[in-house]
Amino acid sequence: MASRDGASAALPTLSASAARRTALHAQGLARRRPDAAARVTAAGVGRVVDRLQVLQIDSVNVLARAHLVPLYSRLGAYDPALLDRAAGRAPRRVVETWAHQASFVPPSLYPYLGWRREAYAQQAWGSIRSVATTHPQVVEDVRAMVAELGPITASQVQEQIDHPRAERVEWGWNWSVAKRALELLFFTGEVMAARRNAAFERCYDLAERVLPPDVRAVDPFFADRQDEAYRHLLDVSARALGIGTRRTLADYYRLRGPGVDRALGALVEDGVLLPVAVEGVPGTHYRHRDATTPRRAEAATLLSPFDPLVFERTRLEDLFGLRYRIEIYVPAAQRVHGYYVLPFLEGERLTARVDLKADRAAGVLRVEATHPEPWTAAGTADELAAELLRCAAWLGLDRVVVAPRGELAPALAGALR
Repeated sequence: MASRDGASAALPTLSASAARRTALHAQGLARRRPDAAARVTAAGVGRVVDRLQVLQIDSVNVLARAHLVPLYSRLGAYDPALLDRAAGRAPRRVVETWAHQASFVPPSLYPYLGWRREAYAQQAWGSIRSVATTHPQVVEDVRAMVAELGPITASQVQEQIDHPRAERVEWGWNWSVAKRALELLFFTGEVMAARRNAAFERCYDLAERVLPPDVRAVDPFFADRQDEAYRHLLDVSARALGIGTRRTLADYYRLRGPGVDRALGALVEDGVLLPVAVEGVPGTHYRHRDATTPRRAEAATLLSPFDPLVFERTRLEDLFGLRYRIEIYVPAAQRVHGYYVLPFLEGERLTARVDLKADRAAGVLRVEATHPEPWTAAGTADELAAELLRCAAWLGLDRVVVAPRGELAPALAGALR
């Protein structure tokens, strides 16, 4: 058997195509979505959340917020209010916590991340963890305010606490001390997001008033049970991904350290993870024992830069041949593919990249740039045009306008005409 340092000559071998199809099936991206006329229900949204086990949250709203698009990619047009209700009404079917990054997860996963909340002094970023020692009274005041007034937003907390706004802190944010105290309490799990308001602000409340009763009854997996938590989290990530390397499986919930290797070894020993090689890709991969490899993949859909299939970039390049970087923070003159670029999944390949912007005032989905990949086929422009029209309709936009940037733009514009 191969070691985890990359030797894989003695392992069963999958073709790159089989590995891609395994990954797509696990992520719910192997089949075409239901007919547009089919009504997506809360149960349908719940099934996708249960399959993925994480929806990364990001405030960028150039097209649609990051956590909304993975559901669209798998369900087609759906009402985002379904997710709002799942996260904002008891009994909640999803809750917010730090998982991959700030994420929605099923409540059942929440106890397994207790070790991260407990270890905030090592896990949280500096401006958050330091407020516990630099402004302990503010932390206590915020804790009491949430207990008395929650659900309450950060801006409402700031209005109640007479404390000057902070100087510029990490990531360029200008957070008040009260906001930093609130985020510390969120990181440690003392408070949670009861819902998001129309401005996408968290409305904070005590965890005991947010978590479903059956989850509150589960003892959190703190440091003394971290190995057990890691085994569960790696099992969940492998099931959601179908197949992946150590790096990929650990990245799903941002697991670090020797505990990853201990958990991985235990799962291999128990037969939960099966070491395999993938043709053309170095190193050992781990296929979940319940993974399925369909004979073909047939989906045609746009993927968010924060989709679970996409967010581990090394795996994306290894399995799909796509070297992908989000260029939001790159100066405009230096961008290669555009500001907010979505890969287009067609079958088992990512065949195009489209820089999209929802111009809500004009009712237009703007395609700022369209770039093909070396394996893009003649029919891609037609498939992509159909998908852009579906996406525009989901967003409530009337038409799609293609800018003449990128080698695929002329064919796409022609297909839309």
